[in-house]
Amino acid sequence: MIYKGYSKFIVILILAFSANLSHADSALETADSSLPTYTLPTLTVQGQEIANLRPSSTYQSIVSNLDFDPRIDFQSRNMAEAQGDINIRGGIFEGTGIQIGAVTLIDPQTGHYSTELPIAPEMLTRPKVLTGASNALRGFNSTSGTLSYQWSEMIEGSSLTIGGGQNALNFQRFHSATIHNFADSNEWTYGTEFEYSRSESDGTIQNGDHDFSRLSSRFQIIGPNSQIDFFAGTQDKYFGWPGMYTATKHINPIEYEDIKTQLFIANYFKTYSEKSYAKVTAAHRINKDHYSLDAIRRNTQPTDDNHIVDYEGDQETRVSSLGFHVFNAFNSNMGINYTGQIIKDYWRSSSTVDSRYQSKFSIAPEYIFKTSNKNSLKLTYGLSLDSTSDDLASESSFFGNIQWERNQSNDSQKTAYFSYSETSLVPGYTAIGAHKSSEFKSDSNLGREISKIYEIGGTIRDRNLKLNGTIFYRIDEDLVDWIYSYYSYDDDENSPTYEKWIYSEDTIESRAASSVDMKTFGIELLASRKWDQLETIASYNYLDKDNVVYKNKNPKIEGSYYALNYAKHRFTLGLIWEPTSWIIVRIDNEWRDQLENLLRKSDNRAFFTHLSLNISPPKNNDLEFFVSLDNLWDDNYEEMPGTPGKGRQASCGATFKW
Repeated sequence: MIYKGYSKFIVILILAFSANLSHADSALETADSSLPTYTLPTLTVQGQEIANLRPSSTYQSIVSNLDFDPRIDFQSRNMAEAQGDINIRGGIFEGTGIQIGAVTLIDPQTGHYSTELPIAPEMLTRPKVLTGASNALRGFNSTSGTLSYQWSEMIEGSSLTIGGGQNALNFQRFHSATIHNFADSNEWTYGTEFEYSRSESDGTIQNGDHDFSRLSSRFQIIGPNSQIDFFAGTQDKYFGWPGMYTATKHINPIEYEDIKTQLFIANYFKTYSEKSYAKVTAAHRINKDHYSLDAIRRNTQPTDDNHIVDYEGDQETRVSSLGFHVFNAFNSNMGINYTGQIIKDYWRSSSTVDSRYQSKFSIAPEYIFKTSNKNSLKLTYGLSLDSTSDDLASESSFFGNIQWERNQSNDSQKTAYFSYSETSLVPGYTAIGAHKSSEFKSDSNLGREISKIYEIGGTIRDRNLKLNGTIFYRIDEDLVDWIYSYYSYDDDENSPTYEKWIYSEDTIESRAASSVDMKTFGIELLASRKWDQLETIASYNYLDKDNVVYKNKNPKIEGSYYALNYAKHRFTLGLIWEPTSWIIVRIDNEWRDQLENLLRKSDNRAFFTHLSLNISPPKNNDLEFFVSLDNLWDDNYEEMPGTPGKGRQASCGATFKW
């Protein structure tokens, strides 16, 4: 593969440190200072950590291009908009929460489908990544972190996008928002927003085709100190990818998924003093998934009865959630946080039906001590209580954060903080279900996962420069991972080897859920810089895991699909260059050195580049032409071990606004 290895690493390193760039929110934020508004964010103004917002392979979603975001590790199958696992600081996808308003929308089946959110990007702000004490306070059933989106304020206008590209790609998108004043008041407005998107493609590799559609709508009421949103959305995603979940277990695996999602949300946000606010969100999501696998079983002959693998599975989840975030300021130096969420879920598979309740409530006082006109010290500490109707004990957790802040008269700021947090989560149904002889073996004895995190960091900010650094240490207990082995457990009562472990010399036979204890040490460095026509952001992430102990009876575990699939070293570099008022060039780069994995057939090092060009003719600013190229170097790196990597994708199109 061209441009592989250290030459790319050196190029990124030189560019990153010569540019001096970045961003990150570190400690607990007390309140939403104003109602959120949606604009096309820039790297330094709104905290956008990626240069490109529009993908090359389909229409834009709220997870588009997060694979270049330095704050998370996005591991996709096919493409980010098809199926992607979001990992934060070396955790796995099930430990990451996706929050809309005050509700974390969990996937009780596996966590793989947490990102199934049929919401137009214009309707939400860019995500904040909550970690440490912030996640302990505001997150739900998440141990490593939470991506937190808030409802944006509508901007009136309409747009139509039409595009296409190689691999028979074609996509279309229509979005419209209208705003009106109430007849008896100029301070109150109401608006309606509608969006429809669709795309289809043959895919960047064989059997990697897709056919997507999304329909979303919103009704919004804005008052002097409040915002109310009612949302309804639906989407249908049909896509394939060889070895999507089974990796190398079979020969020529062809896997497809058809995911249908319906989402309904009501959100209320109100500020009732300079710092105090209340946010309440109710949500209901229905997810239906049909999965199919066609393959040839290894070590068999065409005449054998079990030569062909023909597996199909249906899953359905229904989750109803109610959550709230409240900050009550007693005065300018003291306040208290109240957060909570209650959910009821329902899960139906081809052979099993189950349901449960989960809840979490947190309380956290907050104190600000003014040491001078420029310096302050903020102390936040609290307790959380997690409960479930499963046969798992409730878990009480402590978290705390202390932050020093210095504000200068020239709009510059320096902060330093230390935090400690405890979080827990309940595993998904696929991990704890009754699958003993299927493609994905579960373990009904798996229990609540516990995570303890120590974190220290700081920031330096001024009008055009931001620097951020964090060091963290996380202790995971009973984290649920999926492992593989050459040994498989025989649970056939009619077999002569019943209840024994059987060794297969050249076939990975076992894919099973297992709890594991481990410790993770990490460093995060981010920097951003803005000049007149250029904005840049660079990052470096380091991860190391030790004391890894799997609690599984398998005689020999060969490796991990998720917990040990992480980058030891990772660099990102994003640039936005605007040479004229009507031309914008955007570039995202990522270089990584992944931990070695037995299943991975590609190199452990990868370099990805996403390049785009946007042109708005000077005499017609309502018209925009765009060209985009993803995976510029056509790197075949396998993000999921044993699952083929994505290929190069080029696309172009036009957007007309009115």
